[in-house]
Amino acid sequence: MEIYLDHAAATPVRPEVVEAMKKYFSKEFGNPGSFHTIGLRAKEAVDEARETIKKLINADKAEEIIFTGSGTESINLAIKGIARANKEKGKHIITSKIEHEAVLETYRYLEKYEDFKITSLDVDKFGMVSTEDLKKAIRKDTILISIMYANNEVGTILPIRQLAEIAKEKKIPFHTDACQAGGALNINVKELGADLMTLNSSKIYGPKGVGLLYVRTGLRILPLIHGGGQEFKLRSGTQNVPGIVGFAKALELAQAEKDQENIRLIKLRDRLIKGIIKKIPKTFLNGHPTERLPNNANLTFLDVEGEAMMLYLNEYGICASSGSACTSQSLDPSHVILALGLPYEVAHGTLRFTLGRKTTKKDIDKVLEVLPKIVESLRKISPVNLTVEEVMNQK
Repeated sequence: MEIYLDHAAATPVRPEVVEAMKKYFSKEFGNPGSFHTIGLRAKEAVDEARETIKKLINADKAEEIIFTGSGTESINLAIKGIARANKEKGKHIITSKIEHEAVLETYRYLEKYEDFKITSLDVDKFGMVSTEDLKKAIRKDTILISIMYANNEVGTILPIRQLAEIAKEKKIPFHTDACQAGGALNINVKELGADLMTLNSSKIYGPKGVGLLYVRTGLRILPLIHGGGQEFKLRSGTQNVPGIVGFAKALELAQAEKDQENIRLIKLRDRLIKGIIKKIPKTFLNGHPTERLPNNANLTFLDVEGEAMMLYLNEYGICASSGSACTSQSLDPSHVILALGLPYEVAHGTLRFTLGRKTTKKDIDKVLEVLPKIVESLRKISPVNLTVEEVMNQK
């Protein structure tokens, strides 16, 4: 039996989504750019998907939805596109220290090769960005603020509405990476105050290889990919018709079901968190205790390494992670955990469990049965012997 608790990395495609996509692989195979009946039917499918998403996020126009090949591409388009289009106004951008690597690496590129200046805001011990810190960081040459909606590792939900209001007051475009929020939180761009928003299909039970960028009408933005001028000249290349159709269906289902599903997931998540802390000494929760994604449980276990625990869990058929899947090959500790103030040697001892639609109480109880034994055996051979008090005093 396999227990999959890594839904922040990827989700299975829902049967309803597969069904919606099927005919666009071989029966309705046309290129949406072709001006004949078969091509026009493909274009109609893309247009319908765009209109569905427009309504779901409360955009003004369908043309504000730009389909991309991933969340990462969407983030690159948002940041590089705005930066390059507005560099005559200034070259200063603000972000946070807990962003996904897709954001951070894009900024590193802009700093190194295009001479932009990046301010990365600190977060508190829960992973929250302060509105006061954002106000202080804004300069006359600030041309973009990009802060994530919900953190992919520790699950903290950030105060996007308040942060976006500050940006609006200063007339600075505000982008948010909402990849982890699409299936669980409100994604109404008007209510959030977002000028640009990134979403990703593979986090919400849709197909991999498709994302989107919402771009508010009136923003100056340049494309990354040049060619035939698809996606309103912001993302050239033949559209992934089945992927786009599947993305729209997955987002529609996720938003319709989120309130009821969140209630179920929170009960399971809290059972897991409370059970681990009760059964395993020297363990604590990372991220905000209440303002967190309903499916996320990120915990630190002193005196052990997350990778070792993860491998042992895998032997029991339990799939979890020690951080973001995008950096799973790195031996460095999570930049998010370090940003929360945990010391280097402690940051290695972190596990992330992210629950999903098929997660059951039986799955949670299985984790609570085997994990204490794993941690106990690893601690017996560990040269480290820290206390929670020592760690918290260093934060």
